[in-house]
Amino acid sequence: MVRLAAVLGDYYHSYEWAKQTLETALSEGKQDVHIDYCQPEQLIEVLRTKPDAVILFKENRYNPVDENVETWMTEELSLLITNYVENGGSWLAWHSGLASYPVEGVYVKMLKGSFLYHPEKQQIVQYKASEGNAVVPSSTSFEIVDEHYFVHCDKENTNVFLVSESIDGQSEAGWFHRYGEGKVCCLTPAHNKDGLLNENFLIVLRNCLNWLILK
Repeated sequence: MVRLAAVLGDYYHSYEWAKQTLETALSEGKQDVHIDYCQPEQLIEVLRTKPDAVILFKENRYNPVDENVETWMTEELSLLITNYVENGGSWLAWHSGLASYPVEGVYVKMLKGSFLYHPEKQQIVQYKASEGNAVVPSSTSFEIVDEHYFVHCDKENTNVFLVSESIDGQSEAGWFHRYGEGKVCCLTPAHNKDGLLNENFLIVLRNCLNWLILK
């Protein structure tokens, strides 16, 4: 039995869409998988149970449109997360799981990348695999209408497996690396329900999860 923990959904990103996407991607797998869905305030206890992997599809801000914005990633929690991965855990930072976290904090340093911005208007974004990576086949290529995430990525210290391109430019869209005894994978698509449930994107998500949980 593979045990996963998932923290999904925020002000701009649907919990239900992310949950449906995750479960659809995993339904094609051959392993018996159990997912614990939790809130950020439950992560401390969840990490103590040492799940095989944690999926984060949630930005750091609880209330991004309010005058006084509150965040949930405390220094204590970010240290617990990095310790969990250093000691053999696996972490997927998916779409908004890369957004609004302190860029100088240990969490973003563990990810070796973070969200910078996306153009206001959603466009057709093409995603293509990098040659010879260990996560997705080099032939992987698909396009969806999406928020085109532009990111900072420490390319010298990670492995880019997916790149993105639209009329607004190009960016890294997926990268992976070891962190201590554990694994980290970052994935920028997708925002809309159609994109999340796109057959080709589901394959990419499944491959990311397989890389994380297959020791």
